Amino acid sequence: MLTLTPTLTGCLTHVRSVPKIRPAEIVYETTLDKLLQQVDERYQAIHTFNASIELQATEGKGPQGKVIEHPAFSGYIFIRKPEDLRVLLRVPLLGSQALNLVSDGKKWTLWIPPRSVAMTGTSDQPEASEHGLESLRPAVITDSLLIQGLGPEQIVSLTQDSRVLPDPKNKKDLIEEPDYEIAILAQPVGKAERAIRVIHIGRSTLLPYQQDIYAPDGAIVTRAFYSDYQKFGDISYPMKIKIDRPRDQYSLTITILKLTLNQPLEDDQFEIKIPEGIPVKVMK
Repeated sequence: MLTLTPTLTGCLTHVRSVPKIRPAEIVYETTLDKLLQQVDERYQAIHTFNASIELQATEGKGPQGKVIEHPAFSGYIFIRKPEDLRVLLRVPLLGSQALNLVSDGKKWTLWIPPRSVAMTGTSDQPEASEHGLESLRPAVITDSLLIQGLGPEQIVSLTQDSRVLPDPKNKKDLIEEPDYEIAILAQPVGKAERAIRVIHIGRSTLLPYQQDIYAPDGAIVTRAFYSDYQKFGDISYPMKIKIDRPRDQYSLTITILKLTLNQPLEDDQFEIKIPEGIPVKVMK
């Protein structure tokens, strides 16, 4: 055994360089009550949302091993509380409409001119579609762009973890940043609790960097990632939002080029006209 020791240790050992991980320079301490207050204040501070955007869409075909990467679309997103939403995307270079989605929170209409596809419905839960973007529903956009706080009859728990980020001062190194994770839960049924969403908040800024939204069966239906925060008056808002929809096999990366908050939006900005002769499919 002693004669085998060098073989099993030194001779087979390989040392390689890895990025250095250092702790974050700034780490804030706060309470769950204050975190909930901050989340709610950010949500309540925005009444209207008018954004000029660039959107990169990817549709994945897991079973077939295919991923379709669409060219970047330019467009606009309008939100007017309580529930009005408009998403208008344009075909690159041509400038014609690529996708037009409008919702009043009760009924939505989706018009995709390149495919001559028009749909309407009243539910946020999409039917399966061979084209992932045809599963796009208003709640995916509004829930990702505006992070809601604790709702009525909901309960909450707080845990702590950390994430590793590139070091902005040295690209070869990494930074470990502690975080707070706020889990919003439905009222327990018997001994079982169900997660509605989890908000991940970085402790270097106390701003959300990720939100996970869950289906009733416990699966994650939306992951939203937030970065490049800018100040608009007293409101901090991310200029880049990535939305992953694993079940619907698509992802959206929204880069905000220009953002105007809390300016009046007119009714006609939330209207859509389907050309005559185009059948409108009613979705469940």
